[in-house]
Amino acid sequence: MFSLSFAALALPLIVRAQTYSATYLPSNAPAQSETGQSGTNECGTGSNQTSMCQNVYINSVDDFCVFAPPQPGPDSVIGNTERIEVSWCVKSGYGTRLMPDGTITGAHFVQTPDYVQVTGVGDLTLINIPSGDEGGELDPHGADGNGNPIGGLVFSSAFGTLQQLHEWTNFVAFDEFCIRGCKDGPNAPALCQHIYDVMGCEWNMPGNYAPGVFERCLGDTGLPMGVYGTSTFFQGEPSTPSAHPAPASSQCTTLSTIGNLAISSTASSSVTSAPCRGVAFSVVWGICNAIVLDVCEWLWYHTRTWYRLRFELWFRFQDYFGWSKQYRL
Repeated sequence: MFSLSFAALALPLIVRAQTYSATYLPSNAPAQSETGQSGTNECGTGSNQTSMCQNVYINSVDDFCVFAPPQPGPDSVIGNTERIEVSWCVKSGYGTRLMPDGTITGAHFVQTPDYVQVTGVGDLTLINIPSGDEGGELDPHGADGNGNPIGGLVFSSAFGTLQQLHEWTNFVAFDEFCIRGCKDGPNAPALCQHIYDVMGCEWNMPGNYAPGVFERCLGDTGLPMGVYGTSTFFQGEPSTPSAHPAPASSQCTTLSTIGNLAISSTASSSVTSAPCRGVAFSVVWGICNAIVLDVCEWLWYHTRTWYRLRFELWFRFQDYFGWSKQYRL
């Protein structure tokens, strides 16, 4: 897949390497990472429907979380509770609350070179969002820099080993959600921009929001929200531009459903818009996909080019069969 080159864009918003006051893993996170935090980052394992854990994970379509209110009721709209949201996850094992079955009725996970993203729909009243609440944005900054929710942390193992993603953005409403976590780097602040809090999911994170489908895909890095060539849109201006088109995705694997206790996979694979280029790559990918999709995804993201993928596979075959180094490419 293709990573966005910011060298070609004159961004009015300054994109620069970020420094962060701390970097955590779930295993060494403190009880509270920010002053004034209502919940905790020291969450343990398992699950608990009264958990106050504020750690979120974005790993796959069957392994992700969102932030949502800790208590039900008409006053638990996102605008009132953004500072105290807790983590609700599809999968147990993180010490968080579990989304009840039926919460998510469509979910689409995309991994790009620069971020991971889940978009979808469902009945999010089951995780305490009042019916009719159009929701709002949650992010690691907030008005005071402590985040919404205060102390909320996001982790992902999608890029290899488990790591904290310092830049992220999450929109939740009563019937729709989206969450994106950006890989640390100079592009992260722009790709996980947090200033468009009233624009909603489909403007900030163009993608697939179709109900009844659960899929994980590879994808191209999208354009930064709000940036149009050399111009930048700011919320509240009289004319609102259209959202960027959804980036191309490919090599989608579909699951029949996702649940909080078990995952049932159709074991099918499909290709959506703009599949990876090259007949040779398609042949190799097809062979790999028949062996194990996850290994191929790992190889693709850690080699990035066809030639390095070819060498990696060739060396692995040689090591397996014990061939002499004289036959290496």
